[in-house]
Amino acid sequence: MTLRFYDTASAEVRDFVPLIPGKVSLYYCGATVQGMPHVGHIRSAIAFDQLTRWLQYRGFRVTAVRNITDIDDKILAKSASSFGPDFDDEPGAVRDEEWWALAYRYEQEFLKAYDTLGVSRPTYEPRATGHIPEMHTLIQQLIDRGHAYLALDDSGDVYFDVRSWDKYGSLTRQNIDDMQGAADVEPQFSNRKKDPRDFALWKGYKEGEPATASWASPWGAGRPGWHLECSAMAGKYLGAEFDIHGGGLDLRFPHHENEMAQSQAAGHGFANFWMHNGMVTYGGEKMSKSVGNTVSPGEMLEQAPPRVVRYYLGQAQYRSVLDYQPTSLQEAAAAVERIDGFIARAARAVPGAPETGAPATGTPATGGAVPDGFAAAMDDDLNVPQALAVLHDTVRAGNTALTAGDLDAARRALASVTGMLAVLGLNDTPAPAADQQSTTALGVLVEAQLAARAAARANKDWSASDAIRDTLAAAGVVVEDGTDGASWSLKRG
Repeated sequence: MTLRFYDTASAEVRDFVPLIPGKVSLYYCGATVQGMPHVGHIRSAIAFDQLTRWLQYRGFRVTAVRNITDIDDKILAKSASSFGPDFDDEPGAVRDEEWWALAYRYEQEFLKAYDTLGVSRPTYEPRATGHIPEMHTLIQQLIDRGHAYLALDDSGDVYFDVRSWDKYGSLTRQNIDDMQGAADVEPQFSNRKKDPRDFALWKGYKEGEPATASWASPWGAGRPGWHLECSAMAGKYLGAEFDIHGGGLDLRFPHHENEMAQSQAAGHGFANFWMHNGMVTYGGEKMSKSVGNTVSPGEMLEQAPPRVVRYYLGQAQYRSVLDYQPTSLQEAAAAVERIDGFIARAARAVPGAPETGAPATGTPATGGAVPDGFAAAMDDDLNVPQALAVLHDTVRAGNTALTAGDLDAARRALASVTGMLAVLGLNDTPAPAADQQSTTALGVLVEAQLAARAAARANKDWSASDAIRDTLAAAGVVVEDGTDGASWSLKRG
């Protein structure tokens, strides 16, 4: 077993060896809870959930940390607007909502989306507002080392001096002189900084801001800068050096670049690997509200069950772009139905087999029978597309075994399928009980018709065979004949 992951910092796929044998420390950026979750948030969570599950399957004890940014300029601005005449009456919006109440409300929406789509809860999920003392300590370390300074006016801001750190820009391989200024200070206050690219570690309290959104500090009342929050929380729960830092590709700069710079400048080793998941596009274009080509997780869940949405959002290699098309969920549904069709068929033929949506017999934590090809794909920088190819090959082999009456081979295929589904998190989003009962009942009836059709074909009674196929087609059941016998699925659309 050789685990290999792509490291953004070195721009190469490297062998993964944890800092502590048998243990893996993982930090990945969670949500800034100023609005409803979008598909980029959920794709990132699913990607790092797959990583966590695979590491657990490989026998590692994983400490996973996913933060919640619950204090931020956008959160304060959105709360302030709820008190004014320009209140944005979006679905779920609350009039006169305090910033902390708004943040908590959206935090619950994220947790609901994660749970619905089978994203495992991390070991720790810290909120930024709960770690102000750790942030103060980190700022003081940077000041003492000559990498941070108080604003050049009396605003109470504290900035990181990017030119004091000669490795600044190394994560994204940029020259400092080619970078734009940090957008954390209004242009009219740019004279507070030594360099426009210096970024805020601490933001002094400003008139008009809620008093509840500031904390006492050695530099005056204020609140933390966004980049500082993650460095402090990662250090709190994982130590000065840890194995993997993850997040969306859009966070590489400035967020992760700044995290790495301030943490290493403070004397911390910080992350040994940087892993970034790709974006979700719509028809090849970047999703944008202004263009009107966005689709939310909620909208996806209105079109398809959670297992189908999870399959779609988790089917690509995590570093690649995932392009959404109007037919994407239909295609994912067809793939899930093929898997569930085999499981339902095997459940009736193999004694003691789990039914569709039941917990897998092999879990990521305890291990399970996954084929060598699946394991090799997951070891190779989480090559989920290749792993899914192995999953579907196993489903086809299982159907062939059932058609041939080879129950031992079918049982082995089923064990492999359930083990693979557990690793991919596809058995943690079961259908509601009523839907599951309906699916099981439908499967029994369809399989009985297919058995009768197979008997008619064996007797060369083609009219009876065609009549059964036409009856199923009229009911919306599509029958496909293959070398391993007939398979069926529900007509989409």
